[in-house]
Amino acid sequence: MQIRAFRKEDADEVAQVIAETLKVSNSKDYPKEYIDYNIATHSAEVLLKASEERHMYVACDGERIVGTGGIAGYWGSKTESILLTIFVLPSYQGKGIGRQIIQTLEQDEYALRAKRIEIPASKTGVEFYRKLGYDHKGGKAELEDGLLYRLEKFPQR
Repeated sequence: MQIRAFRKEDADEVAQVIAETLKVSNSKDYPKEYIDYNIATHSAEVLLKASEERHMYVACDGERIVGTGGIAGYWGSKTESILLTIFVLPSYQGKGIGRQIIQTLEQDEYALRAKRIEIPASKTGVEFYRKLGYDHKGGKAELEDGLLYRLEKFPQR
């Protein structure tokens, strides 16, 4: 498995990875309307635009993209960052790929300068992130708008 920087030509395949993951993995926790909305807001065009504002990575099994993740400054902050768009194809979940993506993101310059890293976590992924040291923001395990948990980590350097 190789983790590398996102390239513009990856956008279509990454959008497909996200759509499949949402349809298969997240559909047990969310209604169809929410899944469809997220697929639309993670189109190739949206991903290309996002790649101009954040650092994005892909996990590859040979030439096939099987996962993705991104990191950016949190609302322009130099001391806080946010992890975004973390997805692994359902058939590749449970094999350590998500962990590799998170480890890669945590070595990115946005993470290395951060005193705090936040992640908006789905109901589906919240326990995965908690195993990696992220905890509920402010100690409150509450869903934001009934959809996402806000998790955070304070890196020790």
